[in-house]
Amino acid sequence: QVQLVESGGGLVQAGGSLRLSCAASGRTFSGYIIGWFRQAPGKEREFVASITWNRGRTASADSVKGRFTISRDPAKNTVSLQMDSLKPEDTAVYYCASGPFVGGRWEYEYWGQGTQVTVSS
Repeated sequence: QVQLVESGGGLVQAGGSLRLSCAASGRTFSGYIIGWFRQAPGKEREFVASITWNRGRTASADSVKGRFTISRDPAKNTVSLQMDSLKPEDTAVYYCASGPFVGGRWEYEYWGQGTQVTVSS
């Protein structure tokens, strides 16, 4: 069993930056993918960015490309999401998720509780 805990959310003005972190307990991230998702009020949850732990392969949504950077820290067993040039439309609850590669696809089996990010205009 993997427990994920997010931290780093908060209130920031448009154009500002925040750094989210996702820490795992119960096991390391080895062999897993780690992703960030977000859900704004009244909207469906959407993919933000992901990174494979072993190879460090990253992917991100078009809406955050060039502004958000996902990275991993093996020494701390954490994954971070550096968010720059934040916009009001980035306001959402951000979730960390993780899981193994099963049956030819990555499965996000474990989810954190989420952290609120609010960007004021």
